[in-house]
Amino acid sequence: FKVHITQGDQLGKAVIVSWVTVEEPGSNTVLYWSAYSKKQKSEGKVTTYKFYNYTSGYIHHTTIRNLKFNTKYYYVVGIGHTERQFWFITPPEVGPDVPYTFGLIGDLGQSFDSNKTLTHYELNPQKGQAVLFVGDLSYADNYPNHDNVRWDTWGRFTERSVAYQPWIWTAGNHEIDFAPEIGETKPFKPYTHRYHVPYKASGSTAPFWYSIKRASAYIIVLSSYSAYGKYTPQYQWLEQELPKVNRSETPWLIVLMHSPWYNSYNYHYMEGETMRVMYEPWFVKYKVDVVFAGHVHAYERSERISNVAYNIVNGICIPVKDQSAPVYITIGDGGNLEGLATNMTEPQPAYSAYREASFGHATFDIKNRTHAYYGWHRNQDGYAVTADSMWFFNRYHHPVDDSTSAQ
Repeated sequence: FKVHITQGDQLGKAVIVSWVTVEEPGSNTVLYWSAYSKKQKSEGKVTTYKFYNYTSGYIHHTTIRNLKFNTKYYYVVGIGHTERQFWFITPPEVGPDVPYTFGLIGDLGQSFDSNKTLTHYELNPQKGQAVLFVGDLSYADNYPNHDNVRWDTWGRFTERSVAYQPWIWTAGNHEIDFAPEIGETKPFKPYTHRYHVPYKASGSTAPFWYSIKRASAYIIVLSSYSAYGKYTPQYQWLEQELPKVNRSETPWLIVLMHSPWYNSYNYHYMEGETMRVMYEPWFVKYKVDVVFAGHVHAYERSERISNVAYNIVNGICIPVKDQSAPVYITIGDGGNLEGLATNMTEPQPAYSAYREASFGHATFDIKNRTHAYYGWHRNQDGYAVTADSMWFFNRYHHPVDDSTSAQ
């Protein structure tokens, strides 16, 4: 059945409910109610796709709108057939001092370690209320002919979390599914059919880059594998988007992308460099608090640094401490089959505050407009243990030096 939800508008008053039926389309209707409201219905759409010799089930997407903030809703899909009931809690109304806890997972896949990561996240005493997912979902493309059955099994595996709390999706390289050798020339086909996001609400023209507000956070999702150079749709969108962020309303500015800009592992080394060159000056100018990426199957956290002075001739091409810059966190350690990235560049560069090749997840726990507590949890540790943690001081409301290592 593979039920999953995500935010359905920019403010958090809508939810996109998605599910798959195998035998027949069945009902597109979602029945939903809260303790304070009568049962209501929302109609959606159904789609299918083919990929090489695979034909998908009937994929349903229904957006429930005009929900009340901070309310528990129950919902039912499969009406008149195999009915299944779930629930979710809407976020509190957007505001500067609204506490909220995000989970962070990337490069999850579907292996023994993936299961450990998800279980660890579910049992984390910090209790994430929504997941910021930094890309690489099913790894179907690691199987012969991009075996799309792996998309179905991944949907089943993750349902236990994502049917109850929204996961905010970022597209990674394993979502591209570009395989001209078997006649599949439309990038992102399985991903875009299965995972819908509210990109139009933020004026985006494609589902790979968009923004949402949730509680006290403004979240910008970018696409490492769509065009991002000057004059491209993503560039023009981001250029118009950043000035719209009102830090008195949403003090925490968080960016998600798949390929990291600062990475001192020998895997995917400098792959994010061209995008960094395009956008890093904007991140400093608009005082982004934190950038989460995946791709490298390990963990790393940077100091607040920037590398924006270099102009090809001046030789100023070493990252320097910069209190207006974000912290860059690589959290591609969800547990996929490709294994851990253990090979690091030595010595550890000064901008890298902490790095370790272990599987895990993180939580970003916003307390108010000035403070957020961040913790990274290794799968091999007890549920309450943080292997790496940091108090974030908000770059806009409390721009005090929050670096954690003696540089």
